[in-house]
Parts: sequence; C-alpha cells; structure tokens
Amino acid sequence: MEASGVRAVAALVAGMAQATRLPEVARAAAEGARLALDGSFAALSVWERERGRLRVLVNTGRLVAGEEEYPADESYAVHDFPEIALSSPREPRAWVERADGPRRGAALRRQGRGCCVAAPLVLDDRAWGELYVARDTGAPVFTPRDAEFAAVLASVTATGLAQYERLERVRRLAFTDPLTGLGNRRAVDERLARAVAAHRATGEPLALVVCDVNGLKQVNDTYGHAAGDRLLERFGRLLSLCAAAFPGALAARLGGDEFALVVTGHPDAEVERAVAGMCRSARDLALGEGVACGIAGTGESIGPPPTARRLFRLADAAQYRAKAAHAPGPVVAGRGEEGRAALRMADAPPPAAPGEQERRRFRGRE
Repeated sequence: MEASGVRAVAALVAGMAQATRLPEVARAAAEGARLALDGSFAALSVWERERGRLRVLVNTGRLVAGEEEYPADESYAVHDFPEIALSSPREPRAWVERADGPRRGAALRRQGRGCCVAAPLVLDDRAWGELYVARDTGAPVFTPRDAEFAAVLASVTATGLAQYERLERVRRLAFTDPLTGLGNRRAVDERLARAVAAHRATGEPLALVVCDVNGLKQVNDTYGHAAGDRLLERFGRLLSLCAAAFPGALAARLGGDEFALVVTGHPDAEVERAVAGMCRSARDLALGEGVACGIAGTGESIGPPPTARRLFRLADAAQYRAKAAHAPGPVVAGRGEEGRAALRMADAPPPAAPGEQERRRFRGRE
C-alpha cells in the first residue's frame, strides 16, 4: 500500500476511534472512505435482518435532492444485493459499477454520478452491511485497484465497528440493571447531572421520580426471593411503560425495591398524571402492596436552583411521605401538606447518628 493509502487508513481509524455513538462512527467511516478514494459521495448501511433490508445510517459528501445526512428510513431490499448477505471475511472483495451498468446504473444517472464502488462489511464472520463510495459524472471511473483498496477500507471499518459494538456492550452492562433491564444508579446519576445542567442553562423542565415497591420483604419472606424478583420485574415493566410517554426519559432501578424515573422537557403536571396512572396499575400487580412514589420537579416551589443531590433528597423525602401516608398516588415535593413536609424533611440537617434518621437512603446520598 502506498504512503497516501496508509495515511488515509490511519485517518479513517482515528476518526472512528473518536466517535462515541453509532451514527458518528458510521459517518467517520464513510467520510474517511470517501476522502481515501477521492469520491464525491459515500454512504454506510447496516443489514437489518428482521426486515431483509439494507438501512442507510449516513450519507456524506455531495448530497442530491432526496438524500439526507442521517436519513430516517432510507433502505434497500438486500435480495437486490445478495453479495452483501453472502460475503465472507475470508474473501474480502469490493466491486465497481458504472452509470451505464444494468444494476445501479439508473440510480447513478439520476444522482448525477458516473460510478461507484461497493464493499461488504463483515464483523466476526457475519455480514453486517455495506460501504459505498461514488464519483460524479465526468470524474475518472474507479479501477480494479480502487476496488482492492475499498475492500481494505471496508475491512478496517469492520474492525472499528466490531470494537464499537464490544464497547457498547460493556457500556450497556455498566449502565443497566441485570434483573429488570432498566438503567441502574450510575445511569441515573449521569442523566440527572446532564439534565440539571440543561435546566440551569436553558430552564428546561426537569422532574425526578423515586418509587419504592411496597411489601417486597414480605413477598420474599413468604414466597421466596424468586417471587420477589418477579414482582420487581413486573413493576419495572410498568415504569418502562410510564417512561415511554416521555421521549428521552430514563427508567431505572436504583437497587433493592427502589426505582427512579428522570423526565426532561415536560411540565410537572404531566409527569404527575402519568405516575398517578402507574400507581393505580401497580396496585393490581400480583403480590406486593402497590408502590409509593415521590416527585421532585423544577416547576414547584422547592427553593434555590436544584442540584442533582438535592433533587434526590426531595424526591426521596416525598416518596417517604407517600409511603407513611399510604397515599394512593405520588407526593410532589413542595405541594400540599405532605409535599411541604417532604421539603422540610429533605432540608433538615443530617442526624448526629444513623439511628436518628428513619430514611436509610438519605445517609447513602450524603
């Protein structure tokens, strides 16, 4: 490989290494390949097996009418490109097609492109997708040597994608509760920190919900921990359904019988209505005794601009008041008698000894 080719491969690898999300990884790969092959346009697609289609993740370079950098659903039937599905890592290859060719010719002409080179992406012995680079009409047609180089670029891209997928699996494990599949405490802390920063910068509404599944200890003692786990899983599904009403919300299990929901961009009243409905549904769960929920929202009179720690204390105190009062719905910190009691509880000085504080969770969040 010539020195220029080595530099191009190095640039592609560096670009993919700096990306943290799949669209960014795909763009770095496509743009790196476009520049390496002196193309005017490049795209990277993934094979969605359940749909039998190649879905375009990203388009880069000169886009024509109808093309978007990150298309919502630009896809093509994979049976039109069987070499993608049947590709093997033992035989890396790429091929050139021209505007006067029988298969992609019409599309190339319609887009003002004279030729393209396509290379399968193969990860861990499985066909993953396609790397595609095109040149405008009038530009030199890709040569067999260009196709060989494209195969090398596709192999490098596949290695980068495999590395991304491994890291993504690790990230999912690090931020996921293994029992319920929801986020974990680490995920809540990270999301809440970003949400608080956004609220302080733009005033975007923010609400933190803390929930405690009632009666878990009795279920464990009476029916065994497997039954208790089933109760937690079932409530986790209810919380996930509640989160689905708020795009971008995070549903999580903090540990034990505690759960949380982080919602941004929605008024406290909307969050309260959704959580109240979830509380009603939780009363119908087999075993258990429903759920106690507390809400700390930036739309209420809760004092100075919130920090993540204070929101947790407020939501936790509101949840404690909901449990103590056997409230059928959530208690909102700062609202009503119980909400004002939660505000006083959250803002009280820490106890001299742990035994003086009824809420073990406050100690864990100091």
